Amino acid sequence: MPIGRLRQRGNKPFGDELPEQVPLVGGQLRLSVNAFAIDDGNEIILIDTGASNAWHPTMGRLPEALDEAGIDVGRVRAVCLTHTHLDHIHGLVLADSRDAFPRLARLLVPREELGLFRAEARLERFHGMAEPFEAGDRIGTHVDIVDAHGHEVGHSCFRVSSGGERILIWGDTVHVPSLQFDRPEVTWEFDADQDQARESRLRLLALAADDHYFVAGAHLDSPGIGRVVRSDASFRFEPL
Repeated sequence: MPIGRLRQRGNKPFGDELPEQVPLVGGQLRLSVNAFAIDDGNEIILIDTGASNAWHPTMGRLPEALDEAGIDVGRVRAVCLTHTHLDHIHGLVLADSRDAFPRLARLLVPREELGLFRAEARLERFHGMAEPFEAGDRIGTHVDIVDAHGHEVGHSCFRVSSGGERILIWGDTVHVPSLQFDRPEVTWEFDADQDQARESRLRLLALAADDHYFVAGAHLDSPGIGRVVRSDASFRFEPL
């Protein structure tokens, strides 16, 4: 995807010289775009859906990924969105315009972003289904919502607890994993509120490191799951 403009604390841009640890391919930033399935043994809660055919062609492979994971789309009964950017929501509709999840019963959207979701004409059939959630809400027995505002006005994380372990599915808390664990103060222009995004990232990194959470990120290198550990004055990601 386009690299955008990375900014340091005080919103000072890096300019044309990006830090050397940011890898570019043909001038573009190469990122994974991940979605995550929570399986309780009966039904699936899916966190985010990818872009389908609404953006770059390599972002629309969720159906193949579910098939590879042995997940029947008929078991996906709830979809929860970390936020409403197109690479997280348009996978509700397949490239041929059919519903991606024919037995979908619940569609949960951050309360602050219901209007943004309902502005997406391609997703009009889902506008009436969308129900709001906010920080502190619970989804079923094992999932609760954690505030992560900043990247978008309602950007949220899903904390899943089971078997004595916890994982934080944190959406776009980190976009550039090669840089933002070591320098979490760095934001980029696609953050709606860069100061708030920085604060959320620092808070969630500390939470994950200090409380020994696994984390799952939409733009961490596939499969996008690992642990956060403190490293001197910053953090380090240890992939699963």
